[in-house]
Amino acid sequence: MSSERLPTLEGICDARRVISNYLKPTPLLYSRHLSKLLKCQLYLKLENLQPTRAFKVRGGIYYMERMKQKISSRVVITASTGNHAQSIAYAGSLFGVKVKIVMPEGVPQVKADALKELGAEVITYGSYYDEAREYAEKQGTQSGYLYVHGSNEPLLHEGVGTMHLEIFEEKPDVDVVINPIGGGSGVSGACTVYKTLNPRIKVIAVQAEGAPAFYQSWKEGIIKTERANTAAEGLATAKTYELPFKVLRGALDDVVLVSDEEMRRAVKTIFLATGQVAELSGAASTAGAFKIRDRLEGRNVALLVSGGNIQPDQLAQILTNSKPL
Repeated sequence: MSSERLPTLEGICDARRVISNYLKPTPLLYSRHLSKLLKCQLYLKLENLQPTRAFKVRGGIYYMERMKQKISSRVVITASTGNHAQSIAYAGSLFGVKVKIVMPEGVPQVKADALKELGAEVITYGSYYDEAREYAEKQGTQSGYLYVHGSNEPLLHEGVGTMHLEIFEEKPDVDVVINPIGGGSGVSGACTVYKTLNPRIKVIAVQAEGAPAFYQSWKEGIIKTERANTAAEGLATAKTYELPFKVLRGALDDVVLVSDEEMRRAVKTIFLATGQVAELSGAASTAGAFKIRDRLEGRNVALLVSGGNIQPDQLAQILTNSKPL
């Protein structure tokens, strides 16, 4: 598929039809405690309960199903900090496709182990995501593998957009939806769904302060920051990608930056309020909500808990040492 094609609501509806054969809708959990703290009606979309513990499995399944004839005799290669990798590896295991994953150094071992359990080959290269991505693209060209871009592939956007279709169908009177942004597929899916079905719904992205490429691009035009200094590996991208930028510019209502410490505190806050486990990037939307709490008062708000792949020792340290928001 070409990145020239933009994701559509029709494509998201088709993806929902496909994905429903493999995944159940995730819960949209009302939190009385968080609602009280933020003075709004607060709902958490629990994508951490997916079989790969992250939302991106939706995109991987839809991509593999739509491309199954083209990839039946080829190796699929991609780059990821973990959750996109598990999405492609999980889908590869469903459709009998051989998968290679290029990951930068420092990705939590729990994510690498999960990939190996799914039968994928893990290659470590680079110190952050974009170095791994460039290496994967090169390997794909040289070896004849089918390279899957984690952010510029519209089928992935349409697959992950199904989580927002589920939110809208369950809570059509939602006022604000807050979604973390790394590569951009989740927020792209949000804008495609809500701005088509009800443009009054506000879509807000949350990005790590140490990896602000999209935030700066959204303000100034596409730029590459050359840095991704954040412990939230799911948000550690150093550039803005063309496809999500085309979707989001003019459709996204705001971008909020949060620190790693704010995300750690959000991990603890989610755990204390709901018992749910979130990784740092999965808690970013909650951290962002507390940062803009004055704008949420009295509204129906949905926060994406986009992933729960966190090292047990990291979670224990956060629960022991961090203060809740």
